Amino acid sequence: MPQTIVIKIGTSSLTQAETGNLALSTIASLVETVASLRRQNYRVVLVSSGAVGVGCVRLGLTERPRNIAMKQAVAAVGQGRLMRVYDDLFTTLQQAIAQVLLTRSDLVQRHSYVNVYNTFQQLLKLGVIPIVNENDTVAIDELKFGDNDNLSALVASLVEADWLFLLTDVDRLYSADPRTNPEAKPIILVENMEQLAALQVQTGDSKSGWGTGGMVTKIEAAKIATASGVRTVITQGRFPGNIEKILKGESIGTQFEPQPRSVSAWKHWIANVLIPAGKLYLDAGAVKAISEGGKSLLAAGIIDIDGEFQNDDAVQLCDREGREIARGLVNYSSMELRKIQGCHSDKIAEILGYAGAETVLHRDNLVMVSG
Repeated sequence: MPQTIVIKIGTSSLTQAETGNLALSTIASLVETVASLRRQNYRVVLVSSGAVGVGCVRLGLTERPRNIAMKQAVAAVGQGRLMRVYDDLFTTLQQAIAQVLLTRSDLVQRHSYVNVYNTFQQLLKLGVIPIVNENDTVAIDELKFGDNDNLSALVASLVEADWLFLLTDVDRLYSADPRTNPEAKPIILVENMEQLAALQVQTGDSKSGWGTGGMVTKIEAAKIATASGVRTVITQGRFPGNIEKILKGESIGTQFEPQPRSVSAWKHWIANVLIPAGKLYLDAGAVKAISEGGKSLLAAGIIDIDGEFQNDDAVQLCDREGREIARGLVNYSSMELRKIQGCHSDKIAEILGYAGAETVLHRDNLVMVSG
């Protein structure tokens, strides 16, 4: 089966820092690279930022809007212009593209998630390049991906990609920001996320006035993607042709080694797509049973509850100190759990007045969270 590649390019790479205008030479190079990859039989998904930035320039705004309604309006203006540029360039190379706008709610509902998956598979089977962006025009804060780095990682997981390329405004990951710290050391390969802590990597927000992310969001994206078995690369966005060189084995950028695909798509959806609605604090026995024994969570192991949620909502499972160890889909509402926490399962029916599930979270709906 052909390899699948997800490429994410940010606003800082797509636009000129001084004016906010589209960096047409970079976009043209990106389009040529993506079309070339398609001719080599790779399946390619492009996650492209830039709608709000382009909309700002189109409307003569000097800074990114902070008001949600204004941002949504500006995104609506910019998205059409951005897609027009992509379509013109890809059409020149006889390559079909498709616009895919997503909000987190499209992935939170399981049936919607499956529909999105089927759409991507059909587009890729047809040889079409999906161009993905967050649907800023309708997204609300509670259901936003946060950044297109995060979105690209979830898309890479969804399409079971082999590679995720995060194109940014630096050539690779460094121990600190090389633009301000001359002592910053380049990092070529990250075998696991604990390695970054050992190297004392410092992360910062975007220096551009137009972008929303920074290196911290790229590391978070790499964490999500590698946990799904996707090899992730951070590299310079101004030189999209480097993607083909990296695929041929050249040591460009920073690569994050993928982890074995040991978690099912269902558990990955629980761990990375759903937004937790609350927290359950567990005693040491429950923590050990879940983390070492692979057991379900029983009411007896719960010592405290935070948040208001319903049954089937996602919740975080934390130890006494508040460290998250797992998350999953809960079988009881927060109101019910506050009545039965710390109690043995055989007392649940007596306390609630009806027979409920024996487990608070079944192990099939529970996934461990790495630190």
